[in-house]
Amino acid sequence: MVKNDQTAQNLRSAYAGESMAYQRYIAWGRKAKEEGFENVALLFKAIANAEQVHAGNHFEAHGNVDGGFLVAGGGEFGYGTTSENLVGAIAGEEGEIEQMYPSYSLVAKDQGESDAVRSFHYSLEAEQIHAKLFRNAKEHVDNGEDIELEYVSICQVCGHTVVDDVPDKCPVCGEPKSKFRKFTKQIVAE
Repeated sequence: MVKNDQTAQNLRSAYAGESMAYQRYIAWGRKAKEEGFENVALLFKAIANAEQVHAGNHFEAHGNVDGGFLVAGGGEFGYGTTSENLVGAIAGEEGEIEQMYPSYSLVAKDQGESDAVRSFHYSLEAEQIHAKLFRNAKEHVDNGEDIELEYVSICQVCGHTVVDDVPDKCPVCGEPKSKFRKFTKQIVAE
């Protein structure tokens, strides 16, 4: 449960940003599918779930603070080609990696907010993977090809993201294999 106003504001901002990322990635996944990039669509759908996990973690860490708040959250906007949408995805992830989560984590650590520190750490670890996956996808899309993958696994506790594997134990939060949700091509067809 959060005790400090600045950490509470940062949790709300992170919640807003992750919630918007979820919505963007769902929309951008539909566009990728329309353009024939089925695996990129699968990647967007799976990473959208990771962002949903992050938003839920931030909401829970916020816990005991209630009431109505005007919440500012950064987010990439635009709806273009799959290549253009991947540029937006990369920029969003890199902003979280380079700016948002490092600064939010420092404040939470300084204020002794362990739940927020954990939530921000989980997100930062996953966003680094997401940026790498999106950069790879953009490179392929720009060459007119889809990415190679069979499935994507998302830890439902921390959002850790793995392509074509499910680890026995999550390397970020330590949860067992059973906590991973597997995203396959059938899910994109829904």
